Amino acid sequence: MYLLVKYRLRRYVTPLLFNHYQSITEARIIKEPTQNLKRVKRSPFAINKREETEDAILRPYVPYTVFPCATQTHTHPPQTPFDLPTSPLHEIYKSKHIFHRDFNLFDSILTAPFQSIIWALDCLPKGFIGVSLVGLEDLYLCMEEDAGFETWTPTPRRGTRRGKAQAQKAPASGVGPGPVGPAYPYPMPRPAGRGRGTRATEDKNPELFGTEDEGSTSPLPERVQVGNSPAYKLERKLGKGGFGQVYVGRRVSGGSGNTGPDALEVALKLEHRNGKGCSYGPPYEWQVYSTLNGCYGVPMVHHKGRQGDYYILVMDKLGPSLWDVWNSSNQILSEEMVACIAVEALSILEQLHLRGFVHGDVKPENFLLGQPGTPNEKKLYLVDLGLASKWRDTSSGNHVDYDQKPDVFRGTVRYASVHAHLGRTGSRRDDLESLAYTLIFLLRGKLPWQGFIGENKGFLVCKKKMATSPDILCYLCPSPFKLFLETVTNMKFDEEPNYLKLIGLFENCLVSSASLRPIRIDGALKVGQKRGRLLIDLEDDAQPRKKIRLGTPATQWISIYTSRTPMKQRYYYNVMDSRLHQHVEKGKNDGLNISCVASASNLWAIVMDAGTGFTSQVYELSPVFLHKEWIMEQWEKNYYITSLAGATNGSALVVMSKGTTYTQQSYKVSDVFPFKWINKKWKEGFLVTSMTTAGSRWGIVMSRDATYSNQVVELDFLYPSEGIHRRWENGYRITAAAATEDQAAFILSTTKKRSQDVTQETLRTSAFPSTHVKEKWSKNLYIASICYGRTVS
Repeated sequence: MYLLVKYRLRRYVTPLLFNHYQSITEARIIKEPTQNLKRVKRSPFAINKREETEDAILRPYVPYTVFPCATQTHTHPPQTPFDLPTSPLHEIYKSKHIFHRDFNLFDSILTAPFQSIIWALDCLPKGFIGVSLVGLEDLYLCMEEDAGFETWTPTPRRGTRRGKAQAQKAPASGVGPGPVGPAYPYPMPRPAGRGRGTRATEDKNPELFGTEDEGSTSPLPERVQVGNSPAYKLERKLGKGGFGQVYVGRRVSGGSGNTGPDALEVALKLEHRNGKGCSYGPPYEWQVYSTLNGCYGVPMVHHKGRQGDYYILVMDKLGPSLWDVWNSSNQILSEEMVACIAVEALSILEQLHLRGFVHGDVKPENFLLGQPGTPNEKKLYLVDLGLASKWRDTSSGNHVDYDQKPDVFRGTVRYASVHAHLGRTGSRRDDLESLAYTLIFLLRGKLPWQGFIGENKGFLVCKKKMATSPDILCYLCPSPFKLFLETVTNMKFDEEPNYLKLIGLFENCLVSSASLRPIRIDGALKVGQKRGRLLIDLEDDAQPRKKIRLGTPATQWISIYTSRTPMKQRYYYNVMDSRLHQHVEKGKNDGLNISCVASASNLWAIVMDAGTGFTSQVYELSPVFLHKEWIMEQWEKNYYITSLAGATNGSALVVMSKGTTYTQQSYKVSDVFPFKWINKKWKEGFLVTSMTTAGSRWGIVMSRDATYSNQVVELDFLYPSEGIHRRWENGYRITAAAATEDQAAFILSTTKKRSQDVTQETLRTSAFPSTHVKEKWSKNLYIASICYGRTVS
């Protein structure tokens, strides 16, 4: 576990180490961080250049996280990075929740031109290790031990020019250590300087000419001219995102004004031909800008073309992002300003949606103001269309079809909708949910899911988002923000937003006259205009609606019933290990075979019926999940897994049968739902035929020559009601289900042989559904699958 702390001066950190980390008594030397130190970025807490005076204070970014102890939970950060409670330090260590950061994050927390000290502490028992980065090039690892100190100097970073770059090592004149502000309790978002949009805020760490574009070996052009554009000189870097870099371009000759094709300065967005946004041709973003050029709130693109190895857009240069504004305003914005942002952002998104696109990455860094000192300095713009997608089919004009691919994520983890986390097709509701998180962040200064780290960060963030109610998320926020969040998180996949109603929610927050408002909204729909229509809309929306996502997480039985010709079916539940054999043998004697099994509270549920078609069946109750040797032994005898269940204590019940259509089987045990593996096996001709869980572990069985033709997955942290119903409408039926305490997963399939429409129902109950089964049987609905785990009540 490592702790990274950002400070400017070496002498400021050393005494704090000795004062507050006496209990740490061991350390390790780390000798591989520089492979990730490709380029130093603008600091998320860098102050504006005009503020660099003797009294200037550099607000520190300390990557704290809220950490639990065995005796107490610390919910407030210390006032300085090392003001940690010394008494529970060992308890913090034992809990494995020491502040942890991977060296990959260096990219976003280093800064220049100030001297930078970054300490990495390996919080194992005995000593400390310090990582000191001075300026850009000299890195020292110092370990206090009986043997003394060890130092290591890496090779200079690639693409750095000596001389001028080295001059940046020294601190800015007159800027001393100064007092340190309170540490921010959550990791900061990506700094505005790393964004993909166009912005006029000067980068505190400008790149030099001739440096390489990251991910390529081609030098950046010093002079740009594409198509019929004027010639521009490439100047300071404005930002970088996932789809290119943005620089200031100054006209070599002529030009006047701040905007338009004749502006003296423009924003030049460059993307290498091998960049991820380019697919054997111009970037996808070009198509979006071509469709949206002139759209309200989208910056104008004046020229585009290829020069050398780079695709280049010539755009209007804009001002600071909302992230910049928030950061320079003590990381909090007024209620009225955020309300103005909400109104104008909704108007921009409405126009974007009317053109058939969703943005896909709504966040503070992608909302920019106009250039300071111009008439548009209070006007809001939405930039970075690299993740935009169509919600409306161009040819038919209909909404695109619903789908879910759990291994596909698009957006920014902090602000992404839960549907984006779960890999669902993007639609208009996702932009609005991301906007809701953006507004709450700007108003409150943080979001509850900040601070998660590691490979499963996306999983933890999505889980937290779904577990955080609007009441908690909007605590101390004005009521319009809670109403907005509730509305957008309750929208259906293809629902058309009522933009007028959403804008009207913020009417009472706009108290200033138009000229005094911090954000211009005169170009947006006037709040209060068309009031009669608004009242009609409100009356229409007053009708009861089925909730899409809102609800209380619960752990329940999930039973699936499928229509069948009348047959005999029997079930047992709350079966102990010792009585399992007795029940199974009794069913076999009556001509029944096991069709599905499940477990709850380490007790078993068994469903047996006469319609399986199996000719022979064996089973094993094993203390391990899953018993590989026994399974392989039965495979040799031509038995195939037809059902299985896992218990929370790790034991498993595996049922294998003869008489199936299967010719080959494969299974996987995983700590996370293994969709990538499932997708890979689909391509190899396998289909999911059984699945279960044991605690938090998943067990998936896939078979060749199953009776299904196509399969899809519905995965959710609650119960994916909307997704299941949409799949049913498209002819899919649930053929396997499993759930952990966190997630529920459903496999839905279509059959090779088209038969009569098969009716299917699902039921969620706190107890085993014994009181409902007979009612289902009377309608010729029989238990097809059953599991116990995460749902919503």
